[in-house]
Amino acid sequence: MKKLLIATNNKGKVKELQELLKDTGLELITPADINLSLEVEEDGATYAENAAKKAIAFARASGLVSLADDSGLEVDLLDGAPGLHSARYHPKPGAKDADRRAYMLENLKDRPHPWTAHFHATIAISVPDQDVQIVEGNCHGEIIAEERGNGGFGYDPIFYFPEKNKTMAEMDMDEKNRLSHRAIAVMNAIPILRKIFGL
Repeated sequence: MKKLLIATNNKGKVKELQELLKDTGLELITPADINLSLEVEEDGATYAENAAKKAIAFARASGLVSLADDSGLEVDLLDGAPGLHSARYHPKPGAKDADRRAYMLENLKDRPHPWTAHFHATIAISVPDQDVQIVEGNCHGEIIAEERGNGGFGYDPIFYFPEKNKTMAEMDMDEKNRLSHRAIAVMNAIPILRKIFGL
């Protein structure tokens, strides 16, 4: 079986990526499956630098082809913040997703509507001892002041698609995996994976 390591310790991302990649014919491995404990500092200046750094580190540590992503939410009225720092967008160390959402809404509360925004994802695929390949995906919507839905993670409950009248957290996995930034990036990654694995 051809093995692909999903190079993240984020359970929400693992679940999404497993669903998005399930029909590729690859055996999807998580770090936990191979007892790989690895934390990679995301100190790059771009999404691509962070994604590549993670993919390379996991590929070297495991000897497996590794797929990593770096993603963020960019809010137009916040000049593209939190962007690269989406997972760390709170002054308090150890803040949770709900804290980050509340902090964002506090920063937006006096700004005019709509609070347009987009999610961005960059995926890096690393073959051990070879070049890294990079693809991207974006999805556009708005931030809303009231949390809606119980699905997803991160900023999903306040990221709203006007044309669907749903937040990302109100979508089931199938719908999210047609529209999300990560889904679009994975669609762009699949031809690269096919080539690498000869599928």
